[in-house]
This record gives sequence, C-alpha cells and structure tokens, in this order.
Amino acid sequence: MHITMDISPAVHRHAGLGRYAAELLTALMAAAPENEYSAVYYAPEGSERPAPPLDQVPAQALRVGAKPWRMSVLLADYLGIGLDRWVRAGDVFHGTDHLLPPFKHSRTVFTVHDLIYLFYPQYHLRLNRWFLTLMLPRFLRRADAVIAVSEHTRRDVLRHMHIPEQKITVIYEGANPSYRPLNDPAAVAAVRARYGVPERYILFFSTIEPRKNLAALLGAYQALLARPGAWPDLVIAGRKGWLYAPVFARVQALGLTERVRFTDWVAEADAPALMNGAELFVYPSLYEGFGLPPLEAMACGVPVVASSASSIPEIVGDAGLLVQPTDEAGLMAAMQAALTDPALRANMRARGLARAKRFTWEAAAHATLKVYAGVVDGQGVKSNARRV
Repeated sequence: MHITMDISPAVHRHAGLGRYAAELLTALMAAAPENEYSAVYYAPEGSERPAPPLDQVPAQALRVGAKPWRMSVLLADYLGIGLDRWVRAGDVFHGTDHLLPPFKHSRTVFTVHDLIYLFYPQYHLRLNRWFLTLMLPRFLRRADAVIAVSEHTRRDVLRHMHIPEQKITVIYEGANPSYRPLNDPAAVAAVRARYGVPERYILFFSTIEPRKNLAALLGAYQALLARPGAWPDLVIAGRKGWLYAPVFARVQALGLTERVRFTDWVAEADAPALMNGAELFVYPSLYEGFGLPPLEAMACGVPVVASSASSIPEIVGDAGLLVQPTDEAGLMAAMQAALTDPALRANMRARGLARAKRFTWEAAAHATLKVYAGVVDGQGVKSNARRV
C-alpha cells in the first residue's frame, strides 16, 4: 500500500494539527514499514522544509502559499478537475489540514479535527471561516473515510454535516513518549532558564487565541492571588495565534504584569521539561477537537485543572479537576485545591499517569492503518470508534 499524507501543518508548525500530522506519520512508518510513504506540503520557494524525522519521507513541496493553495483546490473542485498529478493512481491520500483536493484515481481519508469555526465564528478569521463553511462539508462528503479525533467531534460532524455514520471512525491522538516524568532537575532548570520561567509556576501551554479562554484564566488567577498564600507565577507558553492582543491587554488591565510570564514559541524538545517543572497545568479552553496539552501534562505527572467543555472530559476523565470554562470562581477554587491539598495532588498525579497510558500514537497508527485498508478494499469503513 502506498500512502501519501498532507504534512503542511507539521511543516508550518500549526500547533495541534501539525503535531497530529508529524506524530501520526512517524508512528505509521514504525507500525507498518512494509508500506510506501510519501508526503506533500504547500510552501513558497525558500520557506520551511520538513523537520526530522519527516525529512526522511519523500516529499513534494507545492510552491504556493496557504491561501493560493486553498483557492486552487476550490477552483479545481468546482471545475471538476482532478489533482491526481500530486498522487499516484491507487494511492491512499490522507488529508490532515482540513483540506482535501479532488482526486479521480485515488482513495482518500480525511481527518476532521473540530468544527470550531461553526460554534465560535467570532474567533476565526473571516477568510478561514468562509472557506471552511463553503468547503468542509464537501471534503467530508468526498472522502472515502473520515477520521474524527474524538467522540465529541464525531457527534458534531454527524449533527451538522449529515454524512453517513458508518463513514466516520474515532481515533484518539496520543502522547509522545518524551512526555513522561523526568527525574532530572538540572534539565528542567536549564529549560526554565532558557525561557525566563521562575522556579515555581502554574502552566498554560498552547497557542494564544480567543477560544483558549485565557481571559477567564487570568481573572481566576487574579482572584487566587487575592487569597492568603505564596502562590506560583502563571506562565503562558506558546506562540501567538490570531486575535491574541486582548490577552496581553487583560494582563495589563488586571495589574498582572509582574506575575504572568509569556514564553512565546517553545521548541518541541524543551516542552516535556517545561511541563515537568510546573506545579499545576491549567487548560480552560472553550472548545477542543481533542486537546493534546492536558494529556501531555498528565503523562508528565502534573496535576491538571481543565475545562469541562467539548472533548476535554473524554481525555482527562476523572484524573483532573474539570470546571465549566466561564466559571472563574470555580476555576480559581480548583486551582487553589490542586495547589494546596497534598493528598489531592498525589491522587491526581497517579490517576493522570494511568490515564495517559491509554492514549498512544502507536494505537492511533494501527487504527488508522485499518481505515486505509478499508478504503483500499473498497468496502468502506464500518463504525469502530475507540472509546476510553
């Protein structure tokens, strides 16, 4: 079997989508080395190239930017033109970037990560919202099989996109093995120094954008600081996404500039140590298709306070404290409890480590290979969602 994957989000470091493409393709090659693998990605001349280990995969760069590439797919779709020159006849093409070009002679698998643009349109750029509204339903109908990264995403797709239930398979993402408890204080200290992080800190780690609900986290943190106690600083790690300016303005308005640290982008190799150094991981997101960061924090043995919205309860389960994301008082109380109750912290650590073991990229790869086999056989894919 020959498999071609769109690794554009990995090449361009598009947060969760990029991690998904890179981790899954790496795991697929390890799980089934007898297959042939190749990749495509959009990139203007002279821009980023695949990083290890994806640089070992035969890859073809489409020398266009993201928006021209999307427009070419749109035009090809409406003109009935197949873009098979990018993929060999009979290949399986796996779209990972909410983009599925029209192919006439190839089988296709499409991963749907979320429907954020539909539920929170105000948090999407207008052009992205327009494109997804117009094209995502077509991509889902066109694909021979659809992978949803959570049961919540599957339900959203069935409710709003009206595609056959048997076409969708739920395959959870996983935590990279590098996310584990580190008994190396020196390595943690070196990473802290690299990013200007204090010795004691509460950590949020993700792209800075409105749906991550940092406004509520900042309000809850201000309320925590008003309580008696020696509270850790708050570290917000991750690159700026879209519509990020209000987060920085709120830090100023709440008078938190001395207690809130921003690291900007963190290298993948440094992320596990940064996670390990945290006393608490907080993730109050309004909506997640999957939600890798709380899983990775649990895998590192860090207590997790997270949102009770969307897919996050599927991932965290009873291993963390779940709070309605707009409940700042509840969020503050959960943070206070997790920071001050030693028995609760020990219980959360043990439960988190055990739960994280249920989510692996190896398992995701094997389940994905079954989806590929189903479309190659032309039998479609029966519903075989993996639930935790």
